[in-house]
Amino acid sequence: MSKQMPPAHPFDVEAWQDAGEDDKPKEECGVFGVLGVTEAANFVALGLHALQHRGQEAGGIVCHDPDQGFNSARRFGYVRDNFTKQSLMETLPGPLAIGHVRYSTTGSKGQTAIRDVQPFFGEFSMGGAAIAHNGNITNADALRRELIERGSIFQSSSDSECIIHLMARSLQRTIPERMEDALRRVEGAFSVVAMTRSKLIGVRDPLGVRPLVLGQVADGWVLSSETCALDIIGARFVREIEPGEMVVITDDGVESRFPFRPVSPRFCIFEHVYFSRPDSIIGGRSVYDTRRRIGVELAREAPVEADLVCPVPDSGTPAAIGYAQESGIPYAMGIVRNQYMGRTFIEPTEQIRNMGVRLKLNVNRALIEGKRVILVDDSVVRGTTSRKIKEMILDAGASEVHFRIASPPTAWPCFYGVDTPQREKLLAATMSEEEMREHLAVDSLRFISLDGLYRAVGESGGRNAKCPQYCDACFSGDYPVAPSDQIEKGFELKAAE
Repeated sequence: MSKQMPPAHPFDVEAWQDAGEDDKPKEECGVFGVLGVTEAANFVALGLHALQHRGQEAGGIVCHDPDQGFNSARRFGYVRDNFTKQSLMETLPGPLAIGHVRYSTTGSKGQTAIRDVQPFFGEFSMGGAAIAHNGNITNADALRRELIERGSIFQSSSDSECIIHLMARSLQRTIPERMEDALRRVEGAFSVVAMTRSKLIGVRDPLGVRPLVLGQVADGWVLSSETCALDIIGARFVREIEPGEMVVITDDGVESRFPFRPVSPRFCIFEHVYFSRPDSIIGGRSVYDTRRRIGVELAREAPVEADLVCPVPDSGTPAAIGYAQESGIPYAMGIVRNQYMGRTFIEPTEQIRNMGVRLKLNVNRALIEGKRVILVDDSVVRGTTSRKIKEMILDAGASEVHFRIASPPTAWPCFYGVDTPQREKLLAATMSEEEMREHLAVDSLRFISLDGLYRAVGESGGRNAKCPQYCDACFSGDYPVAPSDQIEKGFELKAAE
């Protein structure tokens, strides 16, 4: 396997914003795999580019060629800056490849190491295998301790490496069987794309928390975190991989099996709100239309007299459109996003840091001045960004600022593949809605209710507390899988009502 030393980076504005300037939840990861096409790694690179919103820290590709065997490349930064170079892609031949884009939810944060970049690879007695994992293993600490005590030597700080070591210790005869054996020991959320010399494998955890879809391109097959990545390579969406399903794909077709004990699915509802791209399809529903419907529900639940409805770009846009349509208040792009924000060579001086959100967003003063403005955003986590946006709107001459949030209050951390702050740093964990309004110093603040969110995603009866249809732990504190590692460290679950 090839090794790559970390390059010297220019100053990355988003990196220091992540340390406290930006308070959005961080996307988990994205996975993509292709079997049965010439130069499969090129298709994977395109797929990863479409999934870049799910992880911007680093990316990797592993491929297999019958003549050259396994090859890999792992790089820091964006897909476009690395995997579009012909000199690199020529080192990744073959008709089978998988890839991964990363944002660290476990492992080394703030000091990304190349050893933590997936896909991970292992040599077994029956041949090599590579895996790429989206999600979070909630018993990884316990598994790692057990494996180390039994002689395993870990090369990374990622929870995903546990799967490789569990596969190595399995007594099963084939790699898919070893993967089944390993994943039965794993708790939490996982969508895995894996490969052997001749097989492409996809697995979702029994709850189906994280997404995974199957597609077809020409005579080949595709696995992807989202349908939008199928579009970029001209692949046809076939179906979603079912919760608890493993598919083993070869040149002969797709074999499906269900190796886990069946449970009621709990797909992550925040995929609808924020994580998935708006041009993706989830559960047969357009993500864009669902977000627009969230705005419609929000306008019904929390009306207010105003002159303009403005989104906080870009994730607040569909909900703002829905709010404007339902309320009859004009929609306006009162805030403009700098689309070239990603990386800059500006040194991180104190003066630049103080510009904060203004590096990303600018207010359209001609629209805002003298107006009562409704700002629609997808979420409020720590509130730091919301306060700065409010100040920008007032500086531009707005007479009133009203926040409408397209998700319920985020009061609990996610342990299933999303990087959220510790609970005490979540605004909604320590304040009521009115206290949050006072803290943000806005004229009004309203969040969509959990029932309203469920109605927007197609559950007309709202949330059934006895049998919720989604994982909504970040809003409700109802964790479908106990986060055992966190409980061991002192995390307290919500008291039974």
